[in-house]
Amino acid sequence: MSPVFKREDGFCFKIYSNEELRKHIHVIKAECEAKFWLEPTVELAENFGFKPKELKKINQMLEQYGDDFKRQFSEHISKRIDD
Repeated sequence: MSPVFKREDGFCFKIYSNEELRKHIHVIKAECEAKFWLEPTVELAENFGFKPKELKKINQMLEQYGDDFKRQFSEHISKRIDD
């Protein structure tokens, strides 16, 4: 199961349930995907196809919604562990 946390401006923000517990988020748009760490600070982990301008926009969105994404990540992971 890969929950979608948010969709905005064509970007889809989600996690993959079988990955590590360190808080992170995947951002997908068309054929591009990037993975960002959410802690200790927002940081690009991997990028597959996004241009620098798009990464800057994504980073701004992550700064804006980061606390919500961290909360959602924790809630999802705790449900996964309890199952």
